[in-house]
Amino acid sequence: MTDKITQIEWACLEGRRPRSAGSNARLGDHGIAVRVPLLRVTTADGATGFGHSWASQEEASKLLGQSVPSLFDAAVGVPDLWRSVEYPLWDLAGNLTDRPVYALAAKINHRPVPRICRVPTYDTSLYFDDLHLQTDEEAAALIAAEALEGAARGHRAFKIKVGRGARWMPLEEGTRRDIAVIRAVRAAVGPDAALLLDANNGWNLNLTKRVLSGTADCRIHWMEEAFHEDSVLYADLRAWLQAQGLSTLIADGEGDASPAALRWAREGLVNVIQYDVYGHGFTRWLETGRQLDGWGAGSAPHHYGVHTGNYAACHLAPALSGFTYAEWDETATSGLDGSEYRIVDGSITVPARPGFGLSLDSGVFEQAVEQGGWRADLQNAP
Repeated sequence: MTDKITQIEWACLEGRRPRSAGSNARLGDHGIAVRVPLLRVTTADGATGFGHSWASQEEASKLLGQSVPSLFDAAVGVPDLWRSVEYPLWDLAGNLTDRPVYALAAKINHRPVPRICRVPTYDTSLYFDDLHLQTDEEAAALIAAEALEGAARGHRAFKIKVGRGARWMPLEEGTRRDIAVIRAVRAAVGPDAALLLDANNGWNLNLTKRVLSGTADCRIHWMEEAFHEDSVLYADLRAWLQAQGLSTLIADGEGDASPAALRWAREGLVNVIQYDVYGHGFTRWLETGRQLDGWGAGSAPHHYGVHTGNYAACHLAPALSGFTYAEWDETATSGLDGSEYRIVDGSITVPARPGFGLSLDSGVFEQAVEQGGWRADLQNAP
């Protein structure tokens, strides 16, 4: 890989979910539209790579004239200096070596490259779409029906947003509805599906215990962001779960990405770390995941609302023995083709194509560049 970067283009495409996503415990409606920011790099020989990036034109243009070996180290990944634009560089490295990103990542972490890459996934679409409904029965039926939509797409694990009483409903009414929704989803998807709860820090310790106790027979796989990170409360919750005979895992790390979460993972207070796949970064996730593997903790990179995160997280899975699930936010984006990623019986089959295995319609992308993006090359770099 001796080529140099000669052109950079950036544009934000728009994706759409199959249905509008409602509120969570903190935030209002998430809507139906999804912003998909993409940076494409091109070398002197015409090789390309593209991927997620919110880097400014000034920052990204520093790539111009750089040799590929200075931008990607086969033993490490992308060096610190370039991690704000690392996703197109990973894609480029895969295209230049004719290897999928997951193969490059597995080699870095000294893990075997699977012949067929299949990654467990969960449907992340079960938001508070029921706040307009008057009865818990109607609300529970609606969210259960949405879970069945995910099951029809191939999902066998479902993350349910909870914490309605934190902001949107009176505390008692919201907590009661949370429980009703959980029970209805379990009944709808059957006893073998994994149920994950996410309170977006909308509960306290006692509310967490109350809901987990009230849904004990639903076998909740993990409890995510029950309350703001607190080692004392985590220790209490862990002891309580053990005393109750519940196998529910504690998951956290998405929000503030507290470095303390790693210490708590090492100590066994947090079972699954969820640093954002873009905020934390792909190369850094390889490093963090190695630590978590050594401690026996799980990895579940978070992402939401940018579409390409569906695919990016999958490529970490073969590199991490403790990888648990890829989060899936069903979206379609004009110009971006991820159709070779297929969800069957709860797992994503990842294409063995070079890079991230995605296709970008150059016509659609270049039109978006002209209409609201930017382009820089060696002749007109800022």
